Amino acid sequence: MSSPCDPKYAPVGDVGAALMMIDSRLKAVYDSRTETDPEQQQMVDQFAASLGPTGVDALLDGVCTLIYMFMEWLRAACEDHDKDVIEYLLPTLVATMRMMPKTFRPEVIPTMAGLLVAASTGLSPNLWRAQYGRWTDAEMNPLEATAVLLAERINRISDDRDFATRLITEALSRSDQG
Repeated sequence: MSSPCDPKYAPVGDVGAALMMIDSRLKAVYDSRTETDPEQQQMVDQFAASLGPTGVDALLDGVCTLIYMFMEWLRAACEDHDKDVIEYLLPTLVATMRMMPKTFRPEVIPTMAGLLVAASTGLSPNLWRAQYGRWTDAEMNPLEATAVLLAERINRISDDRDFATRLITEALSRSDQG
């Protein structure tokens, strides 16, 4: 039985722009800065402002696609070690979210956890979220940060700071060839 949240029904969105944004955040994290570089934040804000409503929706869909792809990789990695991805990943990610109250207000943590559970069970995160209405402004930073946390976890598992970005770039390259 097919679900209305099946990824085959989901818009892919602007994965390239989403990946650029996530990669930029990862590089800032790895630069050991305690705060976001104001110039970088201004650039990201200007980029988001230039998108317009359709572009913002495409970017949101792109971030959800990244979350789905990252969770697919993590699920496969966990299965290779006879672990359940939800049991392995969710408690530590939720604990991390709770330690970041400026980024993850308590009321958005269940939504971000729900996105991860949806993706880990093979559902489209953006279609799963759409059941509950439009994205709110309060969910924008947490959504981006959730994708960054997943990418950083993948990089840490692979012991390669660029692995998550390369994983997506290679998948995009393969899809362009096919």
